[in-house]
Amino acid sequence: MKLVLDTNVLVSGLLNPHGPPGRIVALVAGGSLALHYDARMLSEYEAVLRRQRFAFPPVLVDLVLHQIVAQGLRTTGVPLPRTLPDPDDEPFLEVAVSAGCPLVTGNLRHFPQNLREGVEVWTPAQLVQRLRDVRRAGTWPSP
Repeated sequence: MKLVLDTNVLVSGLLNPHGPPGRIVALVAGGSLALHYDARMLSEYEAVLRRQRFAFPPVLVDLVLHQIVAQGLRTTGVPLPRTLPDPDDEPFLEVAVSAGCPLVTGNLRHFPQNLREGVEVWTPAQLVQRLRDVRRAGTWPSP
């Protein structure tokens, strides 16, 4: 399955591997989920993951970024016709629009329904539930 992953989900998944964000990060690492990304997103991932308050080992950050680039899909975002409440979130929605895939975030309020440009925006728990449903149905999507 292909998707766009907001930075907050990536950070949450690395901080706590036992919740839905952790499950998503594990699926990305295992190649079951493929991330669409662009240079702006990759730059934000790196800047946030290297913040001292998270204390992620530099080698872990390097491995995560390498995994995203190696197995992800570099995608050029389509400029949005209207701005989001937080302009820093726009690259994520722009890439999701271009890729025609869902965006997964822990902050739904940052992506108001009327500004989503037809993109499905899910919480980590919603994605994990959808993946369980398709697995039960025997229709697991390919990355």
